[in-house]
Parts: sequence; C-alpha cells; structure tokens
Amino acid sequence: MLTARNNGTKEAFQILNCQRLPARLNSTETAVLLGFQEHDIGPLVSAKLLVPLGKPAPNAPKYFAAMEIAAHSENREWLEKATKAISGHWRKKNARNTISQTEAPKD
Repeated sequence: MLTARNNGTKEAFQILNCQRLPARLNSTETAVLLGFQEHDIGPLVSAKLLVPLGKPAPNAPKYFAAMEIAAHSENREWLEKATKAISGHWRKKNARNTISQTEAPKD
C-alpha cells in the first residue's frame, strides 16, 4: 500500500508494485496506471472517458474506481479513444494559443 498517496508522482509509481490496488485511485495514480500524464486526466474526464466516483465539484480532487481503471488499461479500444481524445484536446488548445498570438497587436 502507498505510504503517502497524494505526495507526488514518485510515490504514485509505487502503485505499480502493489499486489492489490486500493479501491480508489487519485488522479496521479490513475495516470500512472493508464500510461498518461497527470494533466491528461482532466480532458479524459471532460470527454467522458473517465468517470470520477461521486459527483465532485470541478475544482475538487477526483478519485476513480481501481477496477474500472484496471479494465481500461487492458482495453485497446478504450486506450485508442483516450489517446485520440488527448491528441484532439492538445491540438485544439495549441491552435487557440497560435490564433491568440497572431491576433495580438505588435509593438
């Protein structure tokens, strides 16, 4: 079991060596098990590919069911959808940044 579940990625990587996963995983642990970056979890929730437990507020910590995350990590179709969703998210975000930089007045 993890000694400090919310203290960063180094401790989150310990979850890969657990004999039995805890029932709830935080965003960092979820990212580690799925092979995504921690900042990709929010867009996956927005795309409804990950469903947090309960109904947390938008700015509240999110927890996920370990059995669901483990199933997703072994499902090629889900991983493909998630990868496409993340790629699309960052493509749109980078396009917005490029547009706003070209529209900025030049000195």
